[in-house]
Amino acid sequence: MYLFYSILLSLAFLLMTPLFLMRREKYASGFSQRLGNYPDFEHDGRDVIWLHCVSVGETNAARPLVDALRKEFPNHRLIISTTTKTGQELARKIFEDKADAIIYFPFDFKFAVRRALDHFKPSLVLLMETEIWPRFIHEAKVSGAVVAIVNGRMSQKSFRRYSRLRAFMNRVLGDTDLALMQYEADAKRIIDLGMDTENVAVTGNLKFEQTGGETDYQLTEEFRQRFDISPDMPLIVAASTHEPEERYVLESLDGELGHSCRLMIVPRHPERFDAVEKLLRESSYSLVRRSSPPTDADKDTDIILLDTIGELRSAYPLAEIVFVGGSLIPHGGQSILEPAAEGKAIVTGPHTANFEAVVTEFLENKALRQTSEAPDEFQISERLYEQFVDLLQKQEKRSELGRNALALMTGSDRNATKMTVEFLRGLLRR
Repeated sequence: MYLFYSILLSLAFLLMTPLFLMRREKYASGFSQRLGNYPDFEHDGRDVIWLHCVSVGETNAARPLVDALRKEFPNHRLIISTTTKTGQELARKIFEDKADAIIYFPFDFKFAVRRALDHFKPSLVLLMETEIWPRFIHEAKVSGAVVAIVNGRMSQKSFRRYSRLRAFMNRVLGDTDLALMQYEADAKRIIDLGMDTENVAVTGNLKFEQTGGETDYQLTEEFRQRFDISPDMPLIVAASTHEPEERYVLESLDGELGHSCRLMIVPRHPERFDAVEKLLRESSYSLVRRSSPPTDADKDTDIILLDTIGELRSAYPLAEIVFVGGSLIPHGGQSILEPAAEGKAIVTGPHTANFEAVVTEFLENKALRQTSEAPDEFQISERLYEQFVDLLQKQEKRSELGRNALALMTGSDRNATKMTVEFLRGLLRR
């Protein structure tokens, strides 16, 4: 079965070669490491914990876990890997003084995986959320490492995809020692795929325990001063947007509404920064890119394009309303938890399947506004406009949404990090 998987992976890799060549800026970074060629790593007798994140979201979510691992397992070394360039940049920024190495995750080829495992020799491998790489898990198990999924998430869409290979997934999950899932639904799905019930536990979502650091707060003040952010001209942050959501947001602000507030747009993917700038330049609004040198005009600009990595969480404290993207299109949505941690009024579109349990909880507690599904593009913008107008005109409603969101984030039952560490401690003893 693994041979068949390797053949399919090789074919997919060959088919993607033109994409690698055309978008070298995105894919060339870390390419050598992903083939198993890593910088020197001198072993000193201590066991190694390998924590794998995927991109920016998982890297941010790992913050409390990394702090807990350093505290609870001081005699272990920690290496952190990411898949994407943006995740790598953020990991180097926030974990530079906490990890013994920050690397790219290897391609799931046998030779690359074995090189990586032989090089770092981890005794414990932690895979964040839904990063199930069959060859890596199998080879890690063969090498003697303990393998655990932490902060596990299994959407209905992912479950359907994995279910097509149920026999293979049964073998892969048989090599996984522990799965710590966010919610009961996630646990049920991974058990249905073949994970032993005794090796599955529900620990909650680590993202509920995210807190900003001193650097984040300093950057918030820098934004406030540079762009002269104040309640007199409320700021709407459109976070993690996907094409064509920027256009929908712009259309929702057309007319008087657009001149009674300010807008910060934060595209999900950096390779779209230039295209989004072009779209925004075609509007009637003034625009500045965050990466541009500061000028006096920044204080009066209508739209701020946040074209940097890892700075979005610093913008949330300045917002009156946060629209979370990936939700106006059938993508499945992005996480609402970071703006919730800042006590902000949050709006999403109808497509939030990636975070179904979280969104349901927030809706039930009146901590989130969600637009209904629209039959055409015009009504997508119209329904977003209705939410923005209502919240901008009614401060008490904004405040209530924010208070409810913050209350959910700080609830007494939020102890995912503590539970995760306790399970890992028992796993290491075993």
